Order: sequence, then structure tokens, then C-alpha cells
Amino acid sequence: MPDFDRGPTAASATLFARVPDPPDPESFWFDWGPVFYRGRLDGSARVLVVASDPGPTERIAGRNLVGNAGQRVQGFLTRLGLTRSYVCLNAWAYAVHPSRAEAMKERLDDPAQLQWRNEVFTAAVGPALQAVVAMGFMAQEAVRLWDERPAGAALVKVPHPSSHDPVALLDGWRAAIDTLRPIVAPDEDGDNTGPNYGAEFAESDYRPIPRSDLPFGAPAFLGDDAWVRTRPAGAAQNAVSRPSPDDGHTLLWKAPS
Repeated sequence: MPDFDRGPTAASATLFARVPDPPDPESFWFDWGPVFYRGRLDGSARVLVVASDPGPTERIAGRNLVGNAGQRVQGFLTRLGLTRSYVCLNAWAYAVHPSRAEAMKERLDDPAQLQWRNEVFTAAVGPALQAVVAMGFMAQEAVRLWDERPAGAALVKVPHPSSHDPVALLDGWRAAIDTLRPIVAPDEDGDNTGPNYGAEFAESDYRPIPRSDLPFGAPAFLGDDAWVRTRPAGAAQNAVSRPSPDDGHTLLWKAPS
């Protein structure tokens, strides 16, 4: 039987279906709809990763954190020895226009959003949870507003994987690995004893998204942008992009040749 994500539980799907529209749809790529999760929703997650919002690759996959940034996150989880015992959620289920990110941070406490998001966070975790990793300012505010965050789980705040400050990003992630390794139990087939991050991101710091995190039938290259990262510095690092001027209704998805 091929390995693939069989989708959310019935209870999770019912909760996801109640997602409220964002408070200011013009600030979001609203017409593409929401993206909800990646990983385990059965309460077995030892780490909850919270990021900001889905990107274009996430829209293609229907799963969070699967593009270039998500492959960095997978490398982070791999350093903790986690191969499956994690769940990845976002502060927003809809993709936020970057120019509106600071303004939308201030809308995370809108009542409908706050109640629904906190229900999602609480439903996604169980007694196995050992740590919450909040990646970036949007995620950190969403976690701050989560009034039922399990008190026994460590909270670690780090820069977002797409941060434009590579020094701060690597310093923060390196310190987080040191903090979390004594706290988070690795999976049976994982290894948390490898080297920590170096002075700059290398290809070895990325990991492909596991097939068990993606829907059945996803092409083999989805979730593995190593071929894209061979492009010259400054070029796009994802295989999926939103082309101008109709980025609200068009995605470009390139397959490797």
C-alpha cells in the first residue's frame, strides 16, 4: 500500500469546514480558499509547529508547509528525530498578502477567528505534546492568544523559515534545536544526535516532505524543491508561483524536466 495522508479525521474535517472568512478578504488570496494542516491530527504529535499562512505550493498540495519554507521546517523536525510525530498549523488558514501581514496580525483576535483557531489548535494536540514551536511574529501572536495551550508543553519562539535575515534565522533555529533535543522524544526511526545548523543554510538542511503527509496521487516531486534550489541566487525558490497581474486567480506550477 503506498504511503499517503488519508485526510483529516471526521471530527477535524467538521471543525475545518467551519472556518470563518477572514476579516478583510482584500488582504488575502481569498478566492483560492483555505489550507488547514500537515501531519498528525490524532493527538499523537509531540511537536506542534505553528507558522503564519499558506503559500502557493501549499494551495497545490492542500497541506501546510510543503514548499521551500516547509522543507526547511522538515529539516528542523528531522534534527529533532521526528519522522511523523508532529502537526503543522498556521495562524491564518488563508494566504495573507505580505504587505498586509502586520495589519492582519492585529486582526488575529477578531472573535470569530480567535474562537475557531483556538478550537483547531486544541483539537489537534493531545497528552503526547511536548513542545510548541511558533515560527515568526504572526504565529507567535496566534499562540499567545491560545488560552488553552497545554501548560506542560515547552514553548519555543523562532524566526519564520522564510525570514530575510539568515543570520538571525540560523541563530534562532540552532538555539531551538539545543533547547528541544532534551525535551522532545525522537521517533523510533528518527535520530536527534546529528550536527546542528552551521553558519549558512545548506541543501542538507532541507528535507523532502514525507509521502505520509501528502494526499494520494501527489507527484513524486511535490514537496521536494531541491531541483529549484539549484537556480542562481536571488531566483525563485519554489516550483509554484503567483504570476502578476492576476495573482488572485492564477498559479504557475512547473514540473522538473
